Amino acid sequence: GMKLPTKAIITDAGFASRYLPITKTIPKAMLPLGNRPIMQLVIEECIQAGITEIIIVATTEGKPIYEDYFNNIVNKIRKQLTDQGKEDRYEVVQQVLDFPKIIVIEQDPSLPYGNGAPIVSARNYIRVDEPFLALYSDDIVFGSSDAATMIEAYRQNPEAKAVIMAQEVDASQVNKYGIIKLKNGNMLDQIVEKPSAEQAPSTLASYGRYLLTPEVFDYLKPESVTLDNELWTVDAITKMAESGDVVVETTRGKWMTTGDPKNYFLAHLQYVLDHEKYAEDVKAFMRSYLAE
Repeated sequence: GMKLPTKAIITDAGFASRYLPITKTIPKAMLPLGNRPIMQLVIEECIQAGITEIIIVATTEGKPIYEDYFNNIVNKIRKQLTDQGKEDRYEVVQQVLDFPKIIVIEQDPSLPYGNGAPIVSARNYIRVDEPFLALYSDDIVFGSSDAATMIEAYRQNPEAKAVIMAQEVDASQVNKYGIIKLKNGNMLDQIVEKPSAEQAPSTLASYGRYLLTPEVFDYLKPESVTLDNELWTVDAITKMAESGDVVVETTRGKWMTTGDPKNYFLAHLQYVLDHEKYAEDVKAFMRSYLAE
């Protein structure tokens, strides 16, 4: 049988045009939540689940920036902090440098468009006998590790072809998401893309957190693109669900998307209110602002 996953593929290979001009220079998942980039939170979610190797799939321009962030010791800064008696400020840098093995690769430019392409770009890092995690850095989860939830679900369902995460959304919002249709309890039947409230098979939205077996690569093939010549991960997962079990797990945390500037701002605000020592000042500022 298959082993438990030890590797995670995290994708930030898109052009993020909705964020121009900042994404002209900074990859989207390097945008901050507090002092940490989005990408770091996604990696920490994987580390909590015991993942020991992470493959970041980036754009050509983004690759050196991720390599610098996760590998550059910044000795000059460390020395200056030491000279000033502020060594403790370097600790958060050391934590990043102490992360498990992180490999940064570019998305294969020969692949067709679609969110499956970055995953296929990392195929050579995955052995034929090992399941792996795939996480989109657009999606962040507060208060729980989806990575750990998926690995536990796979441990309990070792014959499964995949495990995917979901979150309940308001019935008025189903037309924004891929909505899950279940069968046999919590097994995936199919994902209905952006249905109307009347057509929606549930209020469970799928997002970018997957545990996949290497069989997914049988379906994520450049030549097996859909009508629009695009390579979509959920298409491959739905195909796997036709011949085997794809387990659906509901997040124990709170999923938020950073896929557009408004939702990124709300996620950043959530992060600050949960984690920063100035959270109370932000709340006080908002209260006085709303009272004006």
